[in-house]
Amino acid sequence: MDRHGGNPFSSLLESWAQWLGASAAVSPDAGARAAQIAALQQEALARHAQLWQTQLQRKPGEPVAPVIEPARGDWRFIAPEWSESPFHDYLRQAYLINADYLVRAAELVPLAEESERQRLKFMTRQYVDALSPSNFAATNPEFIKQAVDSQGESIARGISNMLADLEKGRISMSDESAFEVGRNLAITPGAVIFENEVMQLIQYAPSSDEKAAKVFERPFVIVPPCINRYYILDLQPENSFARYAVAQGHTVFMVSWRNPHEAEGNLGWDDFVAQPLIACRIAAEIAKSEQVNALGFCIGGTLLASALAVARARGEDPVHSLTLLTTPLDFADAGELGCFIDPASIAAREASIGKGGIMHGREFAAAFASLRANDLIWNYVVGNYLKGHTPPAFDLLYWNADSSNLPGPFAAWYLRHLYLENSLRVPGKLRMLDTPVDLRKVDMPTFIYASREDHIVPWKSAYLSREILGAKSTFVLGASGHIAGVINPPHKNKRSHWRLDKDKAKLDAEAWQAEAKEHHGSWWPVWAEWLAQFGGRQVAARKKPGNAKYREIEPAPGRYVKQ
Repeated sequence: MDRHGGNPFSSLLESWAQWLGASAAVSPDAGARAAQIAALQQEALARHAQLWQTQLQRKPGEPVAPVIEPARGDWRFIAPEWSESPFHDYLRQAYLINADYLVRAAELVPLAEESERQRLKFMTRQYVDALSPSNFAATNPEFIKQAVDSQGESIARGISNMLADLEKGRISMSDESAFEVGRNLAITPGAVIFENEVMQLIQYAPSSDEKAAKVFERPFVIVPPCINRYYILDLQPENSFARYAVAQGHTVFMVSWRNPHEAEGNLGWDDFVAQPLIACRIAAEIAKSEQVNALGFCIGGTLLASALAVARARGEDPVHSLTLLTTPLDFADAGELGCFIDPASIAAREASIGKGGIMHGREFAAAFASLRANDLIWNYVVGNYLKGHTPPAFDLLYWNADSSNLPGPFAAWYLRHLYLENSLRVPGKLRMLDTPVDLRKVDMPTFIYASREDHIVPWKSAYLSREILGAKSTFVLGASGHIAGVINPPHKNKRSHWRLDKDKAKLDAEAWQAEAKEHHGSWWPVWAEWLAQFGGRQVAARKKPGNAKYREIEPAPGRYVKQ
């Protein structure tokens, strides 16, 4: 027992607070917060005493009411072995008491800067998640049972899985033998009709359904995230957003970003901002239309909105309607990604790769996984290595592991000017393609989608786009997270979404949420109905991709997505 009331985690919390306090001012209510932390310590000590007493009084074979229960959705301790064994029952409850104390205490550490508090909370959760007794062979009863039942085979499989992952340099989250791009992923029929050093442009074939002999005159251009592969929007046929858009009668074009290597390590933000404008121009030429409808997803939406601001400043009007999916334009609340961003770390990036080089995809993958460490790291450490399981086939997680790189100058500019300084939302503060950018000039009708549990683009941040853009907007909030919320095809009839029948753009996020009504099922049909009003008249579907100027280069999905 130490001076922290018997809770050894308190010294760790205190050391973190001291480390953060070296560069952060203490909040004015420090005394009150210290008293609250002391109260938490006493509460934790009392819980430990109660747990010890219940274990001493426990009779063999009789269940005992727990002092603390795992949080709802916590999969780590649901197996009966945890409660049947007094030793493991004590371990899990002692861990849960300590974890609860640490997480609550991190909220109360007297730091003046909220960003520092968020970082402390994030680091605390990483520590708490990593030290769960479920993560270690010696303290996980499921590991022991599996090893005994399989006569040691599970241990051998686990070691084999671990060695294979060490060779790959990442944790396997899906049965990767079940998928292949071009075989059962990204197989919506189409052709690459343009390419440059940054992207390929795919034109999808019209639907084979006889009803789709007619299509909307305005083509539809999709700009996916450049941090990962485009086929998140064209997974398997049953959950392909691209295929769904084709079935709605749109001539669909998809940007497929190149995975940059050293030869492309000099590309900057402007090189990427130019691509949506190129894609929209080519799609309009092929469809013989003055304008297109366009969609951007995540950073693809940031690039698209930036490109449209450039176009409007030049007096051009290439896009008739805009769709933004989980897109950040205001970076004031970067969610937990903000824990990775500070002036020192960005200065280091600028010094190392700001003038040329590569920011490797594995860095993004590790950062994103840490936002949900129990689900995306420790779940597979326990399942793959301790239990010797092969993870099930799951296309979303296969895509998640298929990370891509970013050019160093692009990444450094993006992190400084958008995440650190939040300059995109300020009219005229940034110049792109030698043009001052003012998002208020992006004034076409806009559909904004956000996901309620999004850890990458918090939904209230996405909602702020309504204030920044100069457009009349429709906002829809979906259930689940950054990816699963978006990829929610109607036929599965899963999850919910929230919307207002008569949307009121002047409401703030909290007021909008209070008035919005929940609707079961996918948001895709709501979006499809919205987009249809901007498609224009019906024309005959084009039988061949491209035109005389833009001819088929290769069948979809193309080379770039496989690099």
